[in-house]
Amino acid sequence: MPEMYFYEPAKGHGLAHDPFHAIVGPRPIAWVGTQDERGVRNLAPYSFFTALNFNPPLIGFSSLGYKDTLRNIDQTREFTWNLVSRDLAEAMNQSSAMVGSEVDEFVLAGVTPAASRTISAPRVAESKVSFECKLAQIVRLHTSEGQAVDAWWVVGEVVAVHIDPSLVQNGSFDTAAANIVLRGGGPADYFSIGAEQLFKMPRPG
Repeated sequence: MPEMYFYEPAKGHGLAHDPFHAIVGPRPIAWVGTQDERGVRNLAPYSFFTALNFNPPLIGFSSLGYKDTLRNIDQTREFTWNLVSRDLAEAMNQSSAMVGSEVDEFVLAGVTPAASRTISAPRVAESKVSFECKLAQIVRLHTSEGQAVDAWWVVGEVVAVHIDPSLVQNGSFDTAAANIVLRGGGPADYFSIGAEQLFKMPRPG
């Protein structure tokens, strides 16, 4: 077998782009809607995101830096998660622009803020799935040696769910039909999921 490419992250990877982002992926995107205590809206994508628990349903994302989204969640203890489908990819990308806290990224991205049912944070009306979330935890991340890093893990409990009825087929959510966008590893790499990626594998026993 060929010798493995080896590196220690603290000493650099020696490649044009950090492979860590590409290896752990493609990753689902947390398109997070918030507002501050004055009602100023914010919308931003985060690609370090995953589901954490079934009952109660918990989701989590990592904020690299104490950004407007994190500050708003810290203040109001709520946020929305909005699914990014292929038709919303460009809007999601627009909302990632580095702009001042006074800028409404819903307007910047050209999407419609929609009222949530159980919380005050806005959701994306064009998104085919949205979660209304209440803050469960904010955890500052640390190294193996206990040194704090400039990143925070945000855990939210999903308290309400909005699903486009076209995505519910035979009592199940149709993941392929949702055409979900995932973040890849390069500076501009994304992927989408379609029916051609589907295979079934029942659990043993």
